[in-house]
Amino acid sequence: MLTSLIWGVQAVVSRQSVADGLTAADVTILRFAVASLLLLPLALRRMRPFPVGRLGWRRAAILTALAGAPYALVLVGGAAFAPALHASVIVPGLIPVMTVALAFAVLGERPGILRMIGLAFVLAGIAAFGSQALGGAALGASGAGERAWIGDLFFVANAVMWSVFGLLARRWGTDAIDVTIATCLLSLLVLPVFALTMPMRISEVVWSAIALQAVYQGALVGVGALFLYTKSVELLGAARATLFLPLNPVVTALAGAALLGEYPSLIEVAGMLLVIAGMSVALRAR
Repeated sequence: MLTSLIWGVQAVVSRQSVADGLTAADVTILRFAVASLLLLPLALRRMRPFPVGRLGWRRAAILTALAGAPYALVLVGGAAFAPALHASVIVPGLIPVMTVALAFAVLGERPGILRMIGLAFVLAGIAAFGSQALGGAALGASGAGERAWIGDLFFVANAVMWSVFGLLARRWGTDAIDVTIATCLLSLLVLPVFALTMPMRISEVVWSAIALQAVYQGALVGVGALFLYTKSVELLGAARATLFLPLNPVVTALAGAALLGEYPSLIEVAGMLLVIAGMSVALRAR
């Protein structure tokens, strides 16, 4: 539940970064620089060999590619095109769908009928968001509305990446703390590449905007949410862990309206309710 709340507000904070003039590379670098600084003392004591520990270099590199800096770059990049609510519906909505599909294909875990019904509702709700985004593009909507479908594709990619991450974390029997530390520290290796090859405007932005992203994305998302999610996978399994997410869209809808002035359309509200209902049904399934 804590992960759900953190992720729900993250969509709004990521969207705010766009309004404040920060780029996706700016936010990603802030996130992992701060998270790594916070985790470094623990890493020096715990991780042998440093910085991957018991994960080993290969597994740590794979998990970092899926849930580290590349994941964050895609997520914040999507926020430049689509409203915050799209991220908070599409990513957590598709994660359980993709996880169940992958768990069945790779691990042979068969979902029950009730869970399948719930996930069907989730897909219907996400389809409503997709139709809204494509409709806005077809009608030539101005601003983010015209390009929301681009952001939606980014968020679909995020869902796939996170689903594979959760499945591998469970299959390899990873430790939540080791994964959190390794993905943050290994992400530092690609940050110079982002800085040299992507647009950056951090020097032009006020300090309050930088501090917001550093604290929320770095401490709460980069350390807190990743640890909590990996721990839930460790305790509950990949499929059930992803179902504790129905609060995400509600939190984002309220925060987005209050802080960003982004109000969902009727189609988006209907899609959000379908996704919430679907995740709630799937959560009750065995």
